[in-house]
Amino acid sequence: MSGNMYAFLLSTIAGISTLIGFLFIFIKKDRESVISKALGFASGVMLTISVIDLVPNSFLLIIKQYNLIYALFLIIMGFLIGVIISSVIDKKVEKKSKNGLKLYKLGIITMFVIMMHNIPEGIATFITTTNNINLGIMLTTAIALHNIPEGISISIPIYYSTNNKFKAFLYTLISGMSEPLGALISYLFLSRFVNDSILGIIYSIISGMMINISINELYKEAIDYNKKNTIIYFIIGSFIMNLNHLLFS
Repeated sequence: MSGNMYAFLLSTIAGISTLIGFLFIFIKKDRESVISKALGFASGVMLTISVIDLVPNSFLLIIKQYNLIYALFLIIMGFLIGVIISSVIDKKVEKKSKNGLKLYKLGIITMFVIMMHNIPEGIATFITTTNNINLGIMLTTAIALHNIPEGISISIPIYYSTNNKFKAFLYTLISGMSEPLGALISYLFLSRFVNDSILGIIYSIISGMMINISINELYKEAIDYNKKNTIIYFIIGSFIMNLNHLLFS
C-alpha cells in the first residue's frame, strides 16, 4: 500500500471514530440529565482542545516564520475572526432552526465548527503520514480519541431536539467525514502550497470558533438543564482531553 493510501486510511479511521460518540444516544436516562452531562462534557472537551492544542500549535507554527510580536498579532486576529464567524453562524442558524429550538441549533452549529476543526486535522494527518507513517499512526490515535466526545456533542443535541436517530447519525457522520475530506484537499491542492504560517492562522481561527461555541453555547445551554451536572462533566471532559494530550503529545 502506498504512503498516500495509508494517509487516506488513517484519516478515515480518525474521522469514523466520531461515530462512537453517536452511540451515547442509546443511554436510557432522564432526558435533561443526559443533555446537561453531554453538553457540559462537550464544552470541557472543546475548550481544552483549543487552549492546550490549537492555540499552542498555532503559535509554534507561526513563530517559525515571524517575530514574536507579529506572531501574536496574527494569532489574536485569527482568534477574533473565529469568534466573529461562529457568532454570525449562530445568528443565521437561529433564524432557520425549527420553531427556534435552541438544542437543534446548538447541534448544527457544533457540527459546523467541528467540521472546520476536522478539515485541517485531516490535512495534518495526511501530510504527517506521507512523511512518517509511525508518527501518522500516533497522530491518528490521538485524534480518534478526542473525536469520540466531539461525536457526543453533535449527536446528543440533534437526537434530543428531533427524536430522530438517523438524523443524529447522519450529522455525526458528516462531521467525521470532514477528516478524510481534509486529506483529499491536501492531496489534490494543498500539500505543495500550505506552509506553517497559513496552517497556524487556520488553527487560531478555529480556536476562536471553538472557544466561543464552548462558552457561549454549549456551557450556557447545559446550565439551563442542570447546573451541577454541567460543572462536574465540564471538568471530566477537560480532564480527559488533558490526559489524552499528555499521553500522545
